[in-house]
Amino acid sequence: MTTVNRLRPRRSCLAVPGSNPRFLEKAQGLPADQVFLDLEDACAPLAKPEARHTIVKFLNEGDWTGKTRVVRVNDWTTEWTYRDVVTVVEGAGPNLDCIMLPKVQNAEQIVALDLLLTQIEKTMGFEVGKIGIEAQIENAQGLNNVNAIATASQRVETIIFGPADFMASINMKSLVVGEQPPGYPADAYHYILMKILMAARANNLQAIDGPYLQIRNIDGYRAVAQRAAALGFDGKWVLHPGQVEASNEIFSPSQEDYDHAELILDAYDYYTSEAGGKKGSAMLGDEMIDEASRKMALVISGKGRAAGMQRTSKFETPVS
Repeated sequence: MTTVNRLRPRRSCLAVPGSNPRFLEKAQGLPADQVFLDLEDACAPLAKPEARHTIVKFLNEGDWTGKTRVVRVNDWTTEWTYRDVVTVVEGAGPNLDCIMLPKVQNAEQIVALDLLLTQIEKTMGFEVGKIGIEAQIENAQGLNNVNAIATASQRVETIIFGPADFMASINMKSLVVGEQPPGYPADAYHYILMKILMAARANNLQAIDGPYLQIRNIDGYRAVAQRAAALGFDGKWVLHPGQVEASNEIFSPSQEDYDHAELILDAYDYYTSEAGGKKGSAMLGDEMIDEASRKMALVISGKGRAAGMQRTSKFETPVS
């Protein structure tokens, strides 16, 4: 069974209605790391059957170079889910990276999707296990079960926060998705985001923040995205082309931090080697580096490499 790629860049995850060919065409030219073609909220019930075939056509014939290709199906409590998965995966499996499952409430729902994907892959002669799963947490039950959800299948690549449905499910007193409810002086989302982040990191998964619906308020989008990025999230949904650039910037390291992380990795490799004296710790300029430094640098360098950043500095081996 193939191991899925849990390190795909996902700084910006662009939502595109699966029933809108014009938007599907335009999305191919936008600099989003990930594009998910939506069969759920963005599709009216009567449009869903035809949208499945539209998505298959665009996955097979479109140019999605450099993008993670995802389809969001409907959740398991609806009558559409199994047909969404069968139609899309049978029709475009080799050109699909992940299936996003919304409103995940327990591990069994992930297991069910995993089994269905495996059966389709075997039946169609596709590479078994290649298609990943993105699990969207959108209510209290899903959050309570997020650790079990994260470990339910080797296909799981990301845990996603779905703020709109979540706010409704807990009766949060706000109508602006992602904004703080009036009357609460702290960050009302901190516990939710941290719990998702801990489940993701404990299982080497990515954590993705959900949408900000005021699509013309870029300053508001930036504020919410910076909160998630500061905690350690890997990316955020974008609903409008105007949000893509902001998301890519916010979830990328600065050039200075990226260069420094790469220098730490090079220096640590050298100083722990035979040539460098097999040291457990060493000095890089005025900074002491050790194994903990290496682990922190790996996070920053990984984000920079995924974003396609190029180094502007080089480690120089000390002269004896």
